[in-house]
Amino acid sequence: MLQSFADLVVYNWLGLKPKTHLADSLNFFVYDTIKVLLLLATIIFVVSIIRSFFPPEKTKKILSHKRTFLGNIMAALLGTVTPFCSCSAVPLFIGFIEAGVPLGVTFSFLISSPMVNEVALIMLWGLFGRKIAMIYIATGLTVAIIAGIVIGKLKLEHLVQPYVYEIKIGDTGAADGKMPWKERVAYALDYTKQILKKVWIYVVLGIAVGAGIHGYAPENFLLQYAGKDNPFAVPLAVLIGVPLYSNAAGTIPIVQALMSKGMGIGTALAFMMAVTALSLPEMIILKQVLKVKLIAIFAGIMAVAIILVGYLFNAII
Repeated sequence: MLQSFADLVVYNWLGLKPKTHLADSLNFFVYDTIKVLLLLATIIFVVSIIRSFFPPEKTKKILSHKRTFLGNIMAALLGTVTPFCSCSAVPLFIGFIEAGVPLGVTFSFLISSPMVNEVALIMLWGLFGRKIAMIYIATGLTVAIIAGIVIGKLKLEHLVQPYVYEIKIGDTGAADGKMPWKERVAYALDYTKQILKKVWIYVVLGIAVGAGIHGYAPENFLLQYAGKDNPFAVPLAVLIGVPLYSNAAGTIPIVQALMSKGMGIGTALAFMMAVTALSLPEMIILKQVLKVKLIAIFAGIMAVAIILVGYLFNAII
């Protein structure tokens, strides 16, 4: 139905000829915009229901008792069910620190929350199949867990701004996650509206870029500069992704278009991870709670891990 509607808009209403660059781009844009926004609304609503059982105070209590690798694993898994972009995950990151959660564990959450989320997982599954979706979630969790462990081992607590440890946030009445189902549904609807208001523009912009690539980007150019045989394709994709800011859902249409033109899956995953977990706006916000040296260490570890993931999957797939 969506494809028929896209064809109707582009070929009948706008009168464009099929198989032209403009028609292909607009068809891709109309179809993917409707599909992605419908998926996004549905998944955020479902995840919001799940999230209502795990409010921040309860989450912090759970993680504050984990002092070993298990804490990093728990935090990374928690990040997959919290529909935050990198910037909106920062307030919870601060809350974890002041609650006594180990620094490395908090970074596992900070990395996982924007990088690995259920919206992107389901969209990837629908667009590329189960194999790539599983690769995405496995690599994202691995990066979040390992990076958190490394940061924890480095004992960098002194590089957190001192005032963060002085913040005291009391328990809220909803800390046990108990509420009637009517309230859960109302909360989920309200939260879905809030998230959509914040991210829809990034989704649409991401789809627009993807549509442009899909319709206009020369296949030979992308194969030459971003193909599997180019040894610098992965770090180049990471460098391009860092200044950008979007959530995973917003980058998937771009990744889809790039892969359809010949970009290796590892390069595409590296680009998406850099955009979602190494965004410049996130670093600016983190500057308020972390010293520059710790931000640089975090960014360096993440960049190396993402590049290694990109090379690995370009080699095996």
